[in-house]
Amino acid sequence: MSSPALALLEFDSIARGIEAGDQMVKRAPVEVIRAGTVQPGRYLVLVAGEVADVEEAVAAGETIPTLVDEVLLPDIHPGVVAALRGRPGTGDGEALGVIETRTVATVIRAADAGIKGADVVIAELRLADGLGGKGYVLFVGSVAEVEAAVEIGSEAVEANVINAVIPQLHPEMGENLWAAARFADRVKER
Repeated sequence: MSSPALALLEFDSIARGIEAGDQMVKRAPVEVIRAGTVQPGRYLVLVAGEVADVEEAVAAGETIPTLVDEVLLPDIHPGVVAALRGRPGTGDGEALGVIETRTVATVIRAADAGIKGADVVIAELRLADGLGGKGYVLFVGSVAEVEAAVEIGSEAVEANVINAVIPQLHPEMGENLWAAARFADRVKER
């Protein structure tokens, strides 16, 4: 996903999502397509490639009913791409910032805006599964930069978000946060 543009369409119907993904790749020669189900019964279609091709693919996908949310980023930040691939940055920093959203597309948009607008690292980007369809991004850095990233990311999505900035995260909380996000996994360890 090192292409200059990335888009994600989120559908409330699996059947319609599959149909949309098919229409998208038939319409434009995108370089990357990843599609699949997430909780709660939604279907995601992610495409990447040259800007014009991705825009054309999105136009095809937008014609399919049950579209819940979408994001098109013509110049996605490499830190977001790394986090989407499961290779986020280090969890070190004097502050932790959290943006929680109701959809996957929205959290990707917030993550991109936050990391572009402040000197922070994305320590985690979690999408939908195990979250009831929600998403969240964790930023780390100095307190001022994390505050800026959370503010910029939250304002960029123009949606109801929940956010927090936590200076000096307690080491025990950090241990839990970086070890595993799912509570059941953490309880089984003991």
